[in-house]
Amino acid sequence: MLKTLLLALAVTLGFLQTDRQSICNKINTLNTKVLNGTIDRKAALAQFGVLIKQLNAVPVAGKHAQWVFPLKGYRANAIGGVNGNGYISKGYNYLDGNKHKAHPAHDIFITDRDQNDLDDRTNKLIDVLSVDDGVVIACSNVWDAGSNLRGGKYIWVYHPRYNYVTYYAHNRQLFVKPGDEVKQGQKIAEVGRTGFSAYKKRSPTHLHFSAFSLADNIPVPFNPYNKLVNAAHL
Repeated sequence: MLKTLLLALAVTLGFLQTDRQSICNKINTLNTKVLNGTIDRKAALAQFGVLIKQLNAVPVAGKHAQWVFPLKGYRANAIGGVNGNGYISKGYNYLDGNKHKAHPAHDIFITDRDQNDLDDRTNKLIDVLSVDDGVVIACSNVWDAGSNLRGGKYIWVYHPRYNYVTYYAHNRQLFVKPGDEVKQGQKIAEVGRTGFSAYKKRSPTHLHFSAFSLADNIPVPFNPYNKLVNAAHL
């Protein structure tokens, strides 16, 4: 009897994983179209809402009141600007894609004076960590120096318990794909210099980190500075 129940549970979990993977692949495709400006804005808005509703029907475990800082070995003093004043959300609209305005993000800088992606203190790559439990809904592990994509190699993680999304950009390499369930503090990428502006010598090596609430089926930025300041460190 127990064996039968365990087998049924395993089959159910397998179906849930397949469903989540399929939904997230569709969100990833939609996000790419938004970035490239190849989809009508109203159609994108409607599709995003339907897909998030479907994704919410697939349970994702975990709930934490406190974040983990998104860069291993670093703290909030690595955030650019003064008291997070580099965050500017006015004028941002997700549906503008790669042509969006403003800077609804915090740039978190590593010590990399020679711009080789390695921490000058340890001579090692720096891990990018998921701030909370969630599921990867979109990402790209491909970028070349001739691309005008500003985020470079990026990741979107949806956190269904709180109905918000976190965004990690300019990565060197990703270790997740759409549909992957990630745990708080899990390594999802390594800091890099990918992206139209981040690739240039004038830009110090950093993680571009954003957070978005889902309001009316669209990611709307909110300032995560206080959550980053109060985050745990790994």
